[in-house]
Amino acid sequence: MDLNNLEKVLKKEPEYRQKQANLAVFVNLIEDWQEATFFGLQLRQELNKECPLSIKAETLVSKTKDSIKASITLKDDLKIKSVLMHHKDGRNTVCVSCQVGCALGCEFCATGKMGFERNLDCFEIIEQALFFARYLKKNNKRISNVVFMGMGEPFLNYENVLKAIRILNYKEGLNIGARNISVSTAGIPEGIEKLSKEGFQVNLAVSLHAPNNKLRSQIMPINKKYILEQVLKAVDSYIKITKRKVMFEYLLIKDINDSDQHAMELAKLMRKPLYFLNLILYNSTGFFKPSSAKRVEEFKKILKTAGVNFSQRHRFGDDIKAACGQFAVKNRIIL
Repeated sequence: MDLNNLEKVLKKEPEYRQKQANLAVFVNLIEDWQEATFFGLQLRQELNKECPLSIKAETLVSKTKDSIKASITLKDDLKIKSVLMHHKDGRNTVCVSCQVGCALGCEFCATGKMGFERNLDCFEIIEQALFFARYLKKNNKRISNVVFMGMGEPFLNYENVLKAIRILNYKEGLNIGARNISVSTAGIPEGIEKLSKEGFQVNLAVSLHAPNNKLRSQIMPINKKYILEQVLKAVDSYIKITKRKVMFEYLLIKDINDSDQHAMELAKLMRKPLYFLNLILYNSTGFFKPSSAKRVEEFKKILKTAGVNFSQRHRFGDDIKAACGQFAVKNRIIL
């Protein structure tokens, strides 16, 4: 799939052709321009040549049938991962990637171990949503939420991520409400500050995973550049400007960040009205292990006693390596 030439191909056509093309791709969810019969044969052939719509992907379905992982092959043969999650309340959430690999190198993350290869362009991000939108349409369902929590750091590919959000939100396109779109960052203050001024109603999530700078720097190298105080200052500024709640994600990793002391330190950080904490049981990627059920309950008890607003997130796709921190592929190296 490659929609980058679409505007160029339609430039010589009447203006309404662009609207028709958008309707065909994002509403009718066609997979071949020959299905767009309101275009002449010659235009359809040119569009298929210059702006192909086919998506090359391999999928795995979890045993519980609540998640599907897609490994999508891009035009340069690199691969990315994306996941569709079915919620019990009927929602369908797509987790998209924004980079091939990741440069941040978090110790607990399989994607971080890959290293970084390149940013995705806007339509390569959209391609992931379209793949699952087409799948859901066959069952008379649609995407209800999109989360930028896949491979890569969204704020290190800021412009393409913002363009993708606009297309996802476009009323005559996939029409996903801004408040149903979430962007997760490992903590890039400049990105948080820029997002606060965009006027979007999207959700901001911050990957925290440690309650102090010493531990966070050990497991998340980005903290050596942007310490917790800088990240939280940017978050507070974001809240002041947008008046929106911010989610903090905290993986519970056995014997690393799950002690009573860690819980008490975390509680002190989270005692702000528009802070909301998502606890996530770690998904094994090698060296680290998830916290025990007993330890999780003790950790939660401390947070509850301290009055922290939190929830424990349901785990999706652990058996197919589609859960948080498990996205990884073997790609060729770009020379």
